[in-house]
Amino acid sequence: MIIAFQGVHGAYSEQAIRQHFGDSVSVYPCPTLTDLFAAIQSRKVTYGILPVENALAGAVSQAYELLMDYDLRIQADVYLHVHHALLTNPGQTIEDLHAVRSHPQALAQCEQFLKRHDLKAIPWYDTAGSAHDLASEPISGIGAIASELAGKLYGLDILETQIEDVTFNFTRFFVLGHDDPMRGDYNKTSLVFATRHRPAALYDCLGEFATRGLNLTKIESRPRRNRPWEPVFYLDFEGHWQDPACQEALAALLQRASFVKMLGSYPAVKTGRESVGI
Repeated sequence: MIIAFQGVHGAYSEQAIRQHFGDSVSVYPCPTLTDLFAAIQSRKVTYGILPVENALAGAVSQAYELLMDYDLRIQADVYLHVHHALLTNPGQTIEDLHAVRSHPQALAQCEQFLKRHDLKAIPWYDTAGSAHDLASEPISGIGAIASELAGKLYGLDILETQIEDVTFNFTRFFVLGHDDPMRGDYNKTSLVFATRHRPAALYDCLGEFATRGLNLTKIESRPRRNRPWEPVFYLDFEGHWQDPACQEALAALLQRASFVKMLGSYPAVKTGRESVGI
């Protein structure tokens, strides 16, 4: 089994793979998200793991666009609790540092920590990439913010862990493949649809789920690239498409919507918010 991810070794996506599949699984790094989808589509890998949203930064726009472009199936969702670590070349202390490199999002999430230690933030293309480059070309006084996994893989010292300002920092991933997965004890279904251009069109579509007691756990609109100002809606709801109530709702949605694409029914993780509903 080979699992693809976007980034270099030590990326949080690789950490999510290890969390879901175990440490012994083989991984395949891809330079871009497009390369990730191409590797899955060509069956060069068994599965791929795709970051789709972060609790602080929101949705990954390109991920949702690629889900529209490729005919793949969601196999599972994975929630990774993201912890940032301060990494340096061996022998340095935090007092020796004057600047740190990382992805702009990670730097923003550690802003208060950087201020407390008077460290300049240097934007880098990637979190794990900042660790890789620091190990490849050591520079005195420069550190990196990345995962502990990246520090261990590249032989860097881990000076401090969990340096993020907000503890509630989770990233949700989809495991993607070709076939429909086995049902789990708790399942979700993800799909994308577009409404017809008339009053109450979205209301009527969502009402098909409400009248059947199906709990929506996510809804988000995205621009439809080939039709300006006509959004598509990404929807997650509790249940499997083979459940009678889900089949009824999907059949009714097909009647009301102008476009529907199933992304998958899959074993899902309960996050604690599902009991609230949307």
